[in-house]
Amino acid sequence: MVTELTELLQKAYNNLRTSDMTGACAVLESALANNPSSKEAVYALKCVNWWLKRIQQIDSIHDSYNKGGFLFTQWEPFSDFCKQLDGSYESCQYAVKYCIFSTILRFFQDVLGSDSNQHDPELLLQVSRCYKGMGNYDLALKYVQQAVRFKREDGGALSELADVQALLGESRISKALFREAFFLDPQGVNLHSLESELILSIVKQVYALGHTGATVAEWIPVYGSLFGIFSVKRALKSIEVSRLKQSILNLEGDIRTNKGDLTLIKPRLINRYFWLMDQYEEEPNIIEETMLKIKAIDPLIYERYQN
Repeated sequence: MVTELTELLQKAYNNLRTSDMTGACAVLESALANNPSSKEAVYALKCVNWWLKRIQQIDSIHDSYNKGGFLFTQWEPFSDFCKQLDGSYESCQYAVKYCIFSTILRFFQDVLGSDSNQHDPELLLQVSRCYKGMGNYDLALKYVQQAVRFKREDGGALSELADVQALLGESRISKALFREAFFLDPQGVNLHSLESELILSIVKQVYALGHTGATVAEWIPVYGSLFGIFSVKRALKSIEVSRLKQSILNLEGDIRTNKGDLTLIKPRLINRYFWLMDQYEEEPNIIEETMLKIKAIDPLIYERYQN
């Protein structure tokens, strides 16, 4: 009986890998009828039915790009749905993930066929995310690199490149790129699309420290530096140092005048202080002055940096 159940579950997962969700559903219903106490069969059937409803919804969407885009937006709600289920089954999760991202990829590839669209950075990023979701990191790298050529100073694009590099085992390159991405635009980084343990470990720690919502992305580079993860640094050009200093002045002004969301501004400013100190490691006066500013903003971060 156990062998039969295992075979049926495997057959269902194979159906999912070929994007046959209807066939997978039928197999899982058969498996559950013969094995009503199988928690994995219940789990898998709920996952497949969740997606079958979303697949039916795209019938009313006429163009391929928006069909793929709609399904892509559903991955985060699906992840939240899975957290509410009893248990967690890796084989099922992988099969469903492969099924959905391969389905989305077909829609995006229809659009990518046009020569003009092959230079669309957003479309290239979406294609890269699909390959990443399918576990094909080499092709994910190819497309995200193409996208970054058009968006060299885009935090979201750089974070995707960093994520793929980490999944390919290029941790040094990944650390440098993540550090850059969270400096340029923390709010532009889609945390839910990142998969590498390198960044997810920091995300978990930031949540564990009590940060929530939009503030999480702002604190990631701060704790990434404190925990030694964002440790691969580069020397800034003189014009970049000038921009960094101006950005610091602007953020300090926002804090003095209580302008904007201080829960976002404070960690963003602390991260810029870290970057400034990295550029002036040989000038103790600047380091000391900057550390005092950090202490005034957040004494706990000051203590952690000192230790």
